Amino acid sequence: MPLLRGTDPAALAAAARRLADGGLLAFPTETVYGLGARADDDAAVAAIFAAKGRPADHPLIVHVADLAQALPFAAALPEAAHRLALAFWPGPVTLIVPRAPGRAAAAAAGQDSIGLRCPAHPVAQALLRAAAGLGVAGVAGPSANRFGRISPTRAAHVVQEFGDALWVLDGGDCALGIESTIVDFSQGAPALLRPGVLTRAQLEAVLGAPLRAPDARSPRAPGTLASHYAPTARLRLWAGPALDAALHQADMLPSGLAVYSRRASSGPPGLRWQAMPDDPAAVAHELFAVLRQFDAEGRSEIWVEQPPDLPAWDGVIDRLRRAATP
Repeated sequence: MPLLRGTDPAALAAAARRLADGGLLAFPTETVYGLGARADDDAAVAAIFAAKGRPADHPLIVHVADLAQALPFAAALPEAAHRLALAFWPGPVTLIVPRAPGRAAAAAAGQDSIGLRCPAHPVAQALLRAAAGLGVAGVAGPSANRFGRISPTRAAHVVQEFGDALWVLDGGDCALGIESTIVDFSQGAPALLRPGVLTRAQLEAVLGAPLRAPDARSPRAPGTLASHYAPTARLRLWAGPALDAALHQADMLPSGLAVYSRRASSGPPGLRWQAMPDDPAAVAHELFAVLRQFDAEGRSEIWVEQPPDLPAWDGVIDRLRRAATP
C-alpha cells in the first residue's frame, strides 16, 4: 500500500474507513507515529499486538478526538484528571483512569484502568473525527515499531519497520519526537509513570499538588519496561568527562562506533560524530531519528553523552536510560 497523504481528503477518508473496517493503520501524532486500530474491536486490537510482537499484558493507549469522546471509556474521571485534560488536551499527556466495565478490555490488556490521550497533530485530529463519523469510538495506538525498538517519528521509519503492506498515513515529521507523558489517576493521588516533553513542574502547577512516584499499586503502562526504545547497536551512556577520556584511548575504541554528544567533536579521525543540541526540545525532536540513522549506517555501538540532570531533560534521559539497558 503506498503512503497516504494526510493532507488529502480522499486519503483521510480511506484511512478512516480502514479503521472502521477493523484494519491496521499507522498515523502521525505530535509525539511519534502510532499503529492504530479501533479500540472497541478485540480482533483489530489483537492484530496490533501480533504486528508489534508486543506482550499481551502490555496495555495500549486509546486516542480520542476530544474529552467528550474519552468519557465513555472511563468509569470515572477524577477531578484532577479533568483539570489536566482541560489544560493540555489536545497535547502530549496520557491520563490513566478507571476503565468503564466492558470497554476496551483488550486495549487495556485486561487491567481495570485505561490510558487515554487526545493528540494535537492536525492529521491525527482529522482522522479521529472522520473515524468517529463511521462509528469508531477511539483508536488504540502504540508506537508504530516492533516491540522494544526505536519509535518512529517519520512515515519512512514506519515503512522500515513493517514494509509496504501496512497502510501509513503520512503527516510529516513528528514535532515533539518522544512519547507522551503518562500520569496515573487510577490509584488515588496522581503519579507520574513516564516523563515526556511536558515537565513535572508544568503538570504540578495545574494539579496544585506534587505528583507521587510509581509504586506496587501502579498499573502497567506503555514504555515503562527497564529496556525499551532500543537501537540494534549497543547504546552506552557516558558522563561528559568520561566520554572524553574514553575517546582518547584510540586503541580501545570499538569498530563501527558512533557518538552523539553536546561536547566539541573529539577522538580519532574517521569517528562518526553527531552534535547533540543544547536545547532539550531539539534533542527530543531528533533523538529517535538519530538513533535510527546510526542503525541504518550499520554502527555496532553508540556512545551518548549523558544530558544535564535537569527537569527539562527528564523525558530524553528516560528514553536514553531504557535504550541503554540490555
